[in-house]
Amino acid sequence: MAGLLSRVADLALTLDEAGSILEVESWSPELPEDLADLWVGSLLSETLLAGNEDRLSFALAQASQGAGQRVDLVHRLEESPEGLPVQYQVMATEAGQLLFVGHDLRSDVSLRQQLVNAQQALEQDYWRLRQVETRYRRLFDMVSDAVLVLDALSFRVLEANPRALELLAASDKGLIGKVFPKGMDAESGRAVQELLAEIRTVGRAQQHNLLLADGETRVDVSASFLRQAGEERFLVRIGAREAAAQKVGAVGIYLQELVRNAPDAVVLTDTDGRIMAVNDSFLELAQLVAEEQVIGHSADRWLGRSGVDLSVLLSNLRDKSVVKLFSSTLIPQAGSPAEVEISACRLDEPDGAAYALFIRDVERRVARDHPVSAKLPSSIEQVTQRVGRVPLKELVRESTDLIEALCIETALEVTQDNRASAAELLGLSRQSLYAKLRRFNIGGEQLTD
Repeated sequence: MAGLLSRVADLALTLDEAGSILEVESWSPELPEDLADLWVGSLLSETLLAGNEDRLSFALAQASQGAGQRVDLVHRLEESPEGLPVQYQVMATEAGQLLFVGHDLRSDVSLRQQLVNAQQALEQDYWRLRQVETRYRRLFDMVSDAVLVLDALSFRVLEANPRALELLAASDKGLIGKVFPKGMDAESGRAVQELLAEIRTVGRAQQHNLLLADGETRVDVSASFLRQAGEERFLVRIGAREAAAQKVGAVGIYLQELVRNAPDAVVLTDTDGRIMAVNDSFLELAQLVAEEQVIGHSADRWLGRSGVDLSVLLSNLRDKSVVKLFSSTLIPQAGSPAEVEISACRLDEPDGAAYALFIRDVERRVARDHPVSAKLPSSIEQVTQRVGRVPLKELVRESTDLIEALCIETALEVTQDNRASAAELLGLSRQSLYAKLRRFNIGGEQLTD
């Protein structure tokens, strides 16, 4: 019987009718070696974490009536605050005893946690793509010119913005799916076909001034060729000349509204880095109430490590005009600093604004599936990014701790979380390994004061 159970189970408990543990058999090297010494003679309920009593009572009652029962229980373990989760199959023996045949669920819990982390990352990617699609759709709909997306093989219209429907005098159902050019006179239609053929061949073509089907309205037609993910598309832009001047002011208003309500923080500064304007997202990120609190102040009051970051950022903008994904820190009016990424560009505006900074909070990004520690950086790259924010002595200590923690995690992965084997692999005693696990908060070990 024991040989059969050892092939299908990790451990087995034999209980008397009162629920006291008479015998403990363990066949898994992952389980503590002293389970029998700890549990034999104790009530099974005394070995469990709080909250398991009702499930145990129900399983005992069912088993005493001759009905087999499956139950998940979590045992207390001194070395693991999360305990030892085990799934038991409970059955009564002919001798009037109860047999609990168990399977260690810790590997299943680890897999479930990885699945949860992956699901969270997928959900964040999904919502990020939804936000990007929403911004694209809003820009596509509010642009002043008519914009069409065509299939490059069939020349059928795949997408059209409201201005295209208005300008080409067609309903949505009458334009989408139709072969372009549509809504133009015959000669202009042939010119559009030549324009698209030229763009597909050489990659670019001159803008054409053409006539619509009404014989009166002249438009400027330009196009570009796109190839992505095995699909070929034409992006066609049609602008009515008489309406262009009137639309410029409206587009400016739309863009101002877009910047004001953008989900990322936007800051406009002069050449010295003094703030000229900010949007609502920056005020929220900096925990400020009104724009007047920042106007005229240097941006390094809220951005950067000891004033160095802003100087480096402005210097790069003077040389390159555009800076992307510049890692920095935002210091709010109250609260803890937040990690941010800054993309910026140089402006050539007559009103004096020199630079536009686009700031994204990256503090809440999903961590890796196997974070080393909440208190340690997860890579040497992150250590180097902390230069200027913490002293060199502390950076050296963090680097040493990081390497030590990564070695411990690697040993646990190689040994499939067998801590005795991991300690031997690292050349440490088990007590020393447990101390380091608690220190770095690895594998659920909690740091105790």
